[in-house]
Order: sequence, then structure tokens, then C-alpha cells
Amino acid sequence: MPRPTLYLSITNHGFGHATRTASIAATVQALCPEVDIIMATTAPQWLLQGYLTAAFEYRPVSVDLGVVQPDSLTMDLPATLAKLQHIQAHQEQIVAAEATYLRQRGVTLVLGDIPPLAPAIAHEAGVPCWLVSNFGWDFIYRDWGGEFEAIADWIGTCFSQCDRLFRLPFHEPMAAFPVIEDVGLTGGSPRFAPEDLRRRWQLTVPQARTVLLTFGGLGLQTIPYQGLVAFPHWQFLTFDQNAPDLPNLFKVPKLGFRPVDVMPLCSQVVSKPGFSTFAEACRLDLPITTITRNTFAEGPVLVNAMQDHSWHRVLTPEAFFQGQWQFLQEPLSPPRTANPLAKDGNQTIAQAIVDYLITA
Repeated sequence: MPRPTLYLSITNHGFGHATRTASIAATVQALCPEVDIIMATTAPQWLLQGYLTAAFEYRPVSVDLGVVQPDSLTMDLPATLAKLQHIQAHQEQIVAAEATYLRQRGVTLVLGDIPPLAPAIAHEAGVPCWLVSNFGWDFIYRDWGGEFEAIADWIGTCFSQCDRLFRLPFHEPMAAFPVIEDVGLTGGSPRFAPEDLRRRWQLTVPQARTVLLTFGGLGLQTIPYQGLVAFPHWQFLTFDQNAPDLPNLFKVPKLGFRPVDVMPLCSQVVSKPGFSTFAEACRLDLPITTITRNTFAEGPVLVNAMQDHSWHRVLTPEAFFQGQWQFLQEPLSPPRTANPLAKDGNQTIAQAIVDYLITA
């Protein structure tokens, strides 16, 4: 009897979609090791291997775009529109080619985060498509108006073919989806004891004055690192290997470690708005300092929802990029509600997948 095969189609945008999907895939492997996992994404393989410890097939293919970005905050809208229109014009060829691969590999189920063409590809191959996200790309593009309106309408139609949506916290309504199931936070869990990392990296500053700086897989070019000199008794951690060499700034090795692995060392995370960073911090009850990002429709939704459930500090981009990090000495704000967020999204989604695969 052929092994059940799960094909995970991941949007070609930053690292967050890949890491949260890989967290689900890893939970599927833990629950049911006989499931074959195919990770279909242009995210780097080393990133996925940080979450998936068992074997998986890496298929570096992209069936969508996201947004063209030179860094984590800057967007190239004309280039984005042109590429989206190209994908729309070649939809039939893209769907046919990938559906052929699904049939050849004997794929049993497609889980997407959150390529609009994933439902069409799955259905062309004769298998169901489930999606998982806190937003749809129609929501992002519609906010830009103009020619993006037609793109948003097209993508909404694509999403309407989805068989089941697992809607994550910090979400927009996602009205295009016919079947919605709300689930808890997803994300990775730390793999190292904090005291072991402190000893390995010779970090002596206490947790209360240790801060993680993380700005997504694309990074930022203008982080005001020099302002950290004014905090000689603090310890800052970054994954930015191009950051300046400062005595209180430790560059975490890129390979073998993830932001979630070092979060337990810290008293807060300083970040741009990003679901995966926010989710992993909230899963660990780690306070969040974030900058606003009002040019990307998901940004205000994330920041607003995060304030309901996390100790937090919200800065304008101007206050962050032109400031001197004095906000670190200002008090954090408490969560605005007492309603706890469910943290079992990985388990809920993975169990539903396994239940389907073992009966399909």
C-alpha cells in the first residue's frame, strides 16, 4: 500500500510562511512518521531543516509571488503587479504542470500557506486542498487599489475553491474562504537550554537586560545599531551577520539556530510586524516591541491583535530608525485583554491532517 503523501505549498514571500508551515509538518511527522512530506517552496532548504528533523522532499518551486521586496519593509509595487499579472496570464500552464507532478508523486492531500493557485492545482490532481493562514493575498493587494483590485478579485475567486481553511490568530476576516476553522498559534519551540547557550556564547548579562533583534528573513538595511553603544550593560542578539561589531551585540550563528531558540535568553523581542515572530514570542509569553507597518494591510491587524494578548511596546518607524533606543528603558504596556490565546495550532492542524491521511 502506498505511503500517504502530504504536499505543502508555501507562498514565495519572506521566511515566516515557510517556518510556520514547517512547524506543522514537523508535528505531522511526529504524529505519523509514515507520512511522506514534500515541501514545495523557494525558501532555503537550511531554513526548513531548522524545523523538520526527519527526512522530507524539498521541491524548490514557486506558484505565487507575495510581494517583491528588497528588504523586510520596502516594497516594489510596480514589479509586484507585473509579476502577478504574468502569473494570472499563465495560470493554466502553472496549474497543469504542478498538478502533473502531484499525480506522479501520488500526493494524498495539499496543505497551502497560502498560494492562491494551490486549490486549483490540488483539484486538477484530484485531491483536496486545505489552506492555513491569518490573511489572504486578496486582502493585501486590494488595499493598494488601482490595478491591484482586479488581481484581488481573481485571487478571491481562487481562494473560494479551498476545501478547508485553518484560520490562525491575528487574522483578517478572510471572507473569500467558504469553510473556516479557527485554530491556535503555530510555530517552533526552543531546542536548547538557555543556560547552555549562555555558556556556549559566553553571555553574562542577565535575561532582564538581554534583547533579541529580529526583522525577518529579508532583514533591514537601516537598523540604527550604533545607538546600542549607549547601553553597555545590556546584551543584544541578532541574526544579521552584516551588523557592525559592537561589544554588546552578539551575532547568533545563522545555521543551526532560529529566533525561537534564543528567545528564552531574552526579556523582549524587537521586531517588525510578522506573524511567525509574534506567534513564537506569544507562545513563550515573551514581550514584544514592534514598529508599525501601515503600508502592508496585515501590519495593522497584527499589531492591533498582538496588543490584546502580549506585553508590548509599539513604535513608529521614525521613532525607531531615528531614535537612540531609549524606548528600552520605558515601561512595556500590559495585554489589553485577559483572554488567553490558544497555543496548540501545530497540534490541531497536524492531527486533522493525520486523521485524513490514515483514512484516505
